[in-house]
Parts: sequence; C-alpha cells; structure tokens
Amino acid sequence: MKFPENWLREHVATSASREELAARLTAIGLEVEELQPLGEGLDGVVVAEILSCEKHPEADRLQVCQVATGAGTVQIVCGAPNARAGLKAPLAQVGANLPGGIAIKAAKLRGVESQGMLCSAKELGVDADASGLLELPADAPVGQPIATFLGLPDASFELKLTPNRADCFSVRGIAFDVAAATGEQVVPMAIPEAAVASQASLEVVLGAGADCPRYCGRVIEGVDARARSPLWLTERLKRSGLRPISPLVDITNYVMLELGQPMHAFDADTLKGPVGVRRARAGETLKLLDEREAALDDGFLAITDGDRPVALAGVMGGFDTRVTDATTRVFLESAHFAPDVIIGRARKLGMHTDASHRFERGVDPALPRLALERASALVLEIMGGQAGAITEAVLPEHLPQPATVVLRRERLRRVLGVSVADAEVERILRALGMQVEATGEGWRVLPPSRRFDIAIEEDLIEEVARIHGYERIPTTTPTGEVRLVAPGETRVADAVLRRQLAGRDFLEAINYAFLDAGTLVAWQLQDGAVALANPLTAELGVMRTALLPGLVSALARNQAHQQSRVRLFELGKVFHLADGAPRETPRIAAVACGPQAREQWAQDEREVDFYDLKAEVEGLLALAGATAEFRADDSPWGHPGRSASVWREGRRIGWVGHLHPRLARELDLDGEVVGFELDLEPLAARAVPRAGEVSRFPSVRRDIALVVPESTPWAALQASLEAALGPILRDVVLFDRYVGPGLDSGSKSLAMGLILQDVSRTLTDRDADQAVATALEALGRDCGARLRS
Repeated sequence: MKFPENWLREHVATSASREELAARLTAIGLEVEELQPLGEGLDGVVVAEILSCEKHPEADRLQVCQVATGAGTVQIVCGAPNARAGLKAPLAQVGANLPGGIAIKAAKLRGVESQGMLCSAKELGVDADASGLLELPADAPVGQPIATFLGLPDASFELKLTPNRADCFSVRGIAFDVAAATGEQVVPMAIPEAAVASQASLEVVLGAGADCPRYCGRVIEGVDARARSPLWLTERLKRSGLRPISPLVDITNYVMLELGQPMHAFDADTLKGPVGVRRARAGETLKLLDEREAALDDGFLAITDGDRPVALAGVMGGFDTRVTDATTRVFLESAHFAPDVIIGRARKLGMHTDASHRFERGVDPALPRLALERASALVLEIMGGQAGAITEAVLPEHLPQPATVVLRRERLRRVLGVSVADAEVERILRALGMQVEATGEGWRVLPPSRRFDIAIEEDLIEEVARIHGYERIPTTTPTGEVRLVAPGETRVADAVLRRQLAGRDFLEAINYAFLDAGTLVAWQLQDGAVALANPLTAELGVMRTALLPGLVSALARNQAHQQSRVRLFELGKVFHLADGAPRETPRIAAVACGPQAREQWAQDEREVDFYDLKAEVEGLLALAGATAEFRADDSPWGHPGRSASVWREGRRIGWVGHLHPRLARELDLDGEVVGFELDLEPLAARAVPRAGEVSRFPSVRRDIALVVPESTPWAALQASLEAALGPILRDVVLFDRYVGPGLDSGSKSLAMGLILQDVSRTLTDRDADQAVATALEALGRDCGARLRS
C-alpha cells in the first residue's frame, strides 16, 4: 500500500514527525518498506506563466520565452516540447537549488540570456515524468510558491502489509492504527448523500447468493467526460503510485485508496438492464478493458447486463461498456464480493489488479454505499451532472457479521507476561474502532465490519500487544530450553567443512558410534575404549575411539559391491576414557581408494595417493587461514613410509596417509586405501581476518638448489627460511627434488624459488643477494644444507 503522508495526516491529526511516524507504523506491524521524500528544497520555485515563445536564433529545439513571475517578466531559454504561450508551469528562479542538486544561475544558452529554468515534475522531485514541463491548471496563481500550490513538501510511504490486514489497504484504515498508536483521534469523515436530481436508474438483481450479498449502483447523467481531474487529485494518485487516466477512472481509484472500496464506472448508454451478478458459464467469453479476450468458466463471478457478461466481478471491467470521452451518462457500481470467489481469478488470467488484490483479502461489507456517495460527490464536483437515486440489492442472510469476542484480563496478562492497565486496553480497542463493554473478568469486544482478522481472543491480545508496544513487554527466556548461540567468526562452521569435502567429490557417511571390539584390536586403537553396558549386539559392544575404522568398513562394503573408486568422509565424535569418565572428541575423517579422478579422456588414469589426501587436509586448513606441518609418523595402522602426523602451530591434530599393508590384508581391502583423521576443534579454529598492507613494489625471485640429508623434512627448511628472512619472504616454492647419481648416499637435492618483496621500497639486486646469503647461512646452520654445485 502506497500513499502520501499529507493525505494520511488529513485523516489523523498526529504531531509525530515523519521519522517517528515511519518508526511507529513499522512497530505496530505495518512495515514501512520505502519512504520517499517529495518536493523538499523548492525555495525560489514559483508558479509562472509563459507570455510568448519565439524560436531560438541558433538552435532548432530551443525557444526563447517571456515568462511572468508575479514580480515581473524574465527571459527563459527552454527546450521542453510543450512550452507554449499561455502555459502555466513551475519556474526555478536564479538562486534556487533544486532537489537533484541543480543550482540555478543566470546563463547564456547559444548566445541568448536565460534568467532561470522552467521545470518538469522530475526536476522538482515530485514525479519521474521528464517528458516536458509540469503543466499547471489555468487558474494557478502566478507568483505563488510552487510548494504551497502543490501541497509540498510531502512524502510517499509504501507499506508491506500482511494478508490479514486488508483493512489497511486504504488511507482511512491506516489512520485508525496510527491514531491508536499515537494516542490521537481519527478525524471524523462526513460524507453527505448526493442530491437526487435525475429519475434515471438501472435495476439491480443478485443471483450469486453469498458470492455477492450487496450491490449498489447509481446513474449520473449529463457528465462532462472531457473535464480534467483537478491537480490535488492527480497529485495524490501519483504519490500513491497510480497514473491519472481520466476523471471517472481517477475518481474511482481515489475512493479505493481513501476508503478501501474498489469501484467501477460503466457507460450507462451501453447498458439496457437489469444489472446482475451471477456465476459465469463455461464457454462464455468477455473482452476486458485491456482488450484481451478472457475465456470464462463457473469459477468466475460475472457482472451482467441482462444476461450478457459485461465485467469480471472484483477483477476488471469489460471493454464494450467502458467509459470514453463521449460518455455523458455513467453507471457507478460499488459492491461486496466474497474473498473465496475472487481468490486466484486474476492470476488465472495472468493478471493482477488493485481491485482483485483487495477483494481477495476482504473488503468491508458495510462500505459500498458510503463509497458510492463519496464517488458521486466527486463526480458532480469535477464533471457536473445530475445524480439519480442509489439502487441497492442486499441479501442480509449472506452478509458477513462481526461476532463479539471475549477478552479475559487474566488471559491477557498470562500471554503477554505483563499487566496492561484496563484504561489502556479500552483506549486501544476503541481507537481501533471496536465497541468495548467491560465485564467482571475483562471485556466483550465487537470488532468493526472491516476487521475480518478479529475472530478469537488471541487476535485481541495481539492488537493490545502491538499498539501497547512490543518493546514494553519484557523478554523472558522460557525455562527448560537451551539458548541458541550465534556462531562466532573464530571458528570454521561444520557445514563449511562438509561443503568443502562434498565439493571435492567426497560423499558423507554416517556410521554407528559403536563397533566391534575386535575391530579396534585389529587397528590397535583399543586403549581407552568405552565398553557399553547394554550393547545392541555383541558386534557393537564398544564406543569408537576413531572414525577411520568405521569409514574403512564402509569403503570395504562399497568395494564388495563393485565400486572401484570410493571417496567417503564423516564428521562425528569419538570416545575415550579419561580419568575414569568418558570424554567426547569431535573429529573429521576421510578415506579414498581407486583412481584419483573419474574415468575420462583428458588425463591418464592414476591411483589416489598420499599427496591427494595431503592436499585435502591443506584445503581444510586453508579455510581457517592456517597451514600444516607434516612429520614422519609411526602409528600402527599407517604405512611406515607413506603416512604422516599433521601438526598445526606446534600441536599434533591428526594423521594422514596410506593404511599399513598388514591391516589392509587383514581387512581384505582391494588395493591401496588412503585416509586422514583430524581433531575438529584445532582444525576449525581461526583468527578473525585482518586487513594487511598490499605492496605497491615489484617482487624479486631467486632460485637456489640445496643438498640436504634425506631425513630432513621440507617443513624444517621452510621454517628456517621464514625465521631468517622475516617479512620480505613472501613465498617459497619447491619446484624440484632429485636423488641419484652425483649426490652422496643419504642425501637429496631440493630446488626452490624464493619470492622476495618489501612494502616500503623496491628491492635491489644487492638486497636480493644479501637475502640469499642470509638464507644459505641459516639453512646450513639449522638443517645442514649446502648449495649444490
């Protein structure tokens, strides 16, 4: 629902500022989705009249205009296509500052002086139309500030309404909520009956039962369809998001926005009568106002002339009975349609209309006659004519009737957790338009007919809560429940780790947390195992002390079902006895066997190996912004030459490698099986990211080849380099390893590239040579390395 602020303030005289009003609307459940100020900063902009227009001597598209400002005449160079003598339009005088940041100064355009700027609606910040000057009515007072004339400044509010608040699809409906929330009163709205000056009428008959229990119509003769809608009306429509079309359409749209009752205007000369309402018949068609041909069925509700469909009830009027510039006799309809018969009808035709949007949610059944009187008064005021009497057809037995709802004082207190004073409860309910009768236990409340959503006691409690203020209701955590804590940035979430491995072609497995004690013995993982006092079976007698035994068993079952390539991971807890009591440790593990990649033509097939799983471990650590050190390991289940323990920041966090051949034979596995298992907490811990300086200077690379003992791990070399060179060592790349002729027995050659960079200056060759010398000295001292000749 979109509406202008000034219109709302006409219905409820509140002293709240614009920002306070927006905040209060949102607080009571009418969420302000957008708030757009209109026409601010228009000092120096006045109503002006173009006295004459002459062609610019140096430009075909420009005109030189003499413009009356009320305080004299000024010359304006204008390029608007609708600039003409006699037109009244806004003039921004020299010194004005328009909302778009345009400062108006005296200027020369192609050699002709211009003392200001004639403005479009977009330049004033009141509309998006920039096609030409904003044309003002002929009676606009020259010299009057444009803000005064247009009722500015203003603001356009757009509310995001929930489906149950159909009553707030009107300015009048919103006013009741604002009045209740701010302690104000809704301004009384007197709509007098139009004087009957014509005998013209059309009979109305109802044939749809509860689908349409009320239908009102009135013929107005002698209307001037060529009359123009007044500026105040068109401006309110524009600020409500609707485009002015013609007086009759504008009036029905205006009443819909103001009161919430959709209406339709027929050309009375196209109707013979009687006007009726019935279910459409299969096979009937109707040409709609947008000129599409609608195929009807008995799910649609049709407005008929005699037996001929002329409109789709609650959706759209028909093309053949539309009002045009030649219309002199109009038939205004205002009816109540049941939501059930309108829901989905517009969508079935691939459309959405303001009328269907309201009727689907429910419109006040008492509103049609009042809305018809309001529209009639506007038609007579703007277009002239003589009104006939209102013809009304009613089926009282099918009209929705509001039912009295009992609100208990104790129930209100118990649900809200706070006591609200009786006087405040009664004030809130009465301000919302409800009839309230106090009783010994609380109140008997009769909601207004527009409030379809008030049916049970909890509905009234909600009304009291939202108007009284949710912020005034204490927050109490229910007992017996665990408070949810938002995850912090200092830990990688389990879901992120899962996504990482799933994205690397691993499938997640979920195994039992207990297994056979003999399996743990085979893995030599039985130390500290927790025995179950009442196991499900004898084969599931102990809690697992590691994830790998269960994962490898799952891998073996897959191999038994002819799956040669298996990649599984699991995230779960393992259990150990510590100080006589079980201790849970969360871990993550993975196993793989078979080809490294799926069968394809682009690369040769190779078996998965240690370095593949090592890369997966490094990928998981990278999520935490960390690196790992891999050291030789002697775990009894690991291959003595192709497995390693994983260390992070001096702490052992897990294992990676091939299974021991003995264990693989005992478990009857086909081929090599590689896996890893890591403690989850040290793996997932991460520091909060911090921005670092990016060097603007180029890097320098120096390659060196070293001979080191075969037993020296790469991690030791890397640590020595980082300690010796400090921050200027941006990276070190190992690009070659050689063992063979030319080297002493027990030695290996490692070739590496040192990437050097400083954040404050460009490194010279001398700096790079000094860094290499420092690196060689440190590597020789720490690792027994020497430069390969």
